[in-house]
Amino acid sequence: MIDVQLPARRSGVIAFTDIVGFTQLTDLQGDDAALEALERQDAVVQACLDQRGLVVKELGDGMLLWFDDAADALRVGLDLQRGFEQSTGDSDPLWVRIGMHFGCPRWRGKDIIGRDVNLAARIADLAGPGEVLVSQPVADAAGAVDGIAYESLGPVFVRGISDPVPLLRAYAL
Repeated sequence: MIDVQLPARRSGVIAFTDIVGFTQLTDLQGDDAALEALERQDAVVQACLDQRGLVVKELGDGMLLWFDDAADALRVGLDLQRGFEQSTGDSDPLWVRIGMHFGCPRWRGKDIIGRDVNLAARIADLAGPGEVLVSQPVADAAGAVDGIAYESLGPVFVRGISDPVPLLRAYAL
C-alpha cells in the first residue's frame, strides 16, 4: 500500500473487488482455502497495480481501490481479471467481480466515504464472475482507451440510489 498524505477531496475512480462465492468456499472447503483465496487476490492486485492505483483497504473477501486516472483504472481492472483467471494455485481460477465509479469521495485519513463510494460498491454487487462493470462517468473520464471496449447495460436502478445509473461492461478487445 502506498503511504501518502491525501487531500480531503479529489476526483478519481473508486473500485471494489469481491470474490464470488467466498462464503460457500469457506463453508465447503474451510478456512485454509479461504485464506489461500485471499492471498491469491492480494498477490494479483499487488502485481497489477504497479503504482497506477492504491489499495485503500481490504474488506473481508474484497478490496476498495483508488485510481487518479480513469484509463489506468480500466486497464488495471481488466489486468486483474486476467490475473485472477490465471491464478489457479492448487484450485480453480479465482472468480472476482469488479465495479467502478468515477467521483469525488471524501477522504477521512486514508479511507474514503460518501455517495460515490456507495455507488461503486453497488455496481460491484451487480457484476458477474470475471466482469468489470463501470458507470458512464468512468468511461467518460477515460475517453478512448486502446484495447478496451464497452457494452452498454442501459440505465440500471441500484439499491440505495434514487436515479438509474448508466452501466457499461468493460472488456478487452
